[in-house]
Amino acid sequence: MKRLINLIMLVMLVSCGDTIAHEIRPAYLQIQETQPTVYNIMWKVPSNGNRVIDIQPKFDEKFTLSSLGHYTALEGFVVYRYTLNGEHSLSGTGVSITNLGSTTIDTLVTVKLMDGSSHTLLIQPKHNFVRIPATHSSWKVAVTYAVLGIEHILLGIDHLLFVLALLLIVRGFKTLIKTITAFTVAHSITLAGVALGYFSLPPTPVEVLIALSIMLVCVEAVRQRRGVSSIATQWPWLIAFAFGLLHGFGFAGAILDIGLPQTDAPIALLFFNVGVELGQIAFVVTLLCIGNLVKKVRLLPKHVAISASYLIGSLSSFWVFERLFITFQ
Repeated sequence: MKRLINLIMLVMLVSCGDTIAHEIRPAYLQIQETQPTVYNIMWKVPSNGNRVIDIQPKFDEKFTLSSLGHYTALEGFVVYRYTLNGEHSLSGTGVSITNLGSTTIDTLVTVKLMDGSSHTLLIQPKHNFVRIPATHSSWKVAVTYAVLGIEHILLGIDHLLFVLALLLIVRGFKTLIKTITAFTVAHSITLAGVALGYFSLPPTPVEVLIALSIMLVCVEAVRQRRGVSSIATQWPWLIAFAFGLLHGFGFAGAILDIGLPQTDAPIALLFFNVGVELGQIAFVVTLLCIGNLVKKVRLLPKHVAISASYLIGSLSSFWVFERLFITFQ
């Protein structure tokens, strides 16, 4: 496991620049047919304070998009409402988002038609166009939510730093597998429970506790290298499971922002979680590969692991106080 520890500092030097540690939330476009060729449009755009991202849906030129003249400000979003009119059905026509290529956010599109069919689609900055299918596809829903899950974990720096912190206290490959599995099982439980409405926690305190969980694991990593043993270092999988339950609330907050399609909610939830796990596995495997390289070339100093513990712990401590300040504003 030393080869894993040897690369932490390099990764941290790249990661610590983003002190906000929030994943980039997608925009959300809801299209619902209320009369033949008449549609209600809800356009939910991410915001940062008073700044709203300047993007807007664009439909086929045969359709007319009319604003209803009002908007609603939510936490982290602004919601606009429109009506869309045309002479033909939207099925088979395309949708794009103006200025999306100049951003780094995705747009989730849900379409509900009067014939009972529904569609879930994903528009990305590099692929700024989708065509509304003529038939429903559950597979398309699965792929869309898997991609969103992968992006959520890979852009959620605080979740990745928690995994890094766990690696600092893990000894041996078997323990690593048990620890990652425990984290996966735990956050899957709370993710599903919150998404399906069985329980919930306020998002802001959850973010504070997530930052605190990273800091506490880093403290144990430092203590371990000073010869002090604890439950966390002897059974890291137990700590991974306990804090994994907490991180699941963070993952659930993302999927609640996105929303679940009514007709394919179980599929969407399952594959969002699958995407999170694929992203997490890719992250750990990347660390293993880089670790082998670092071990061969011996680029890093001997005590880089304890330095990484202090760096991650300091960053997470900053997040704790930053998020507490936001909570009590």
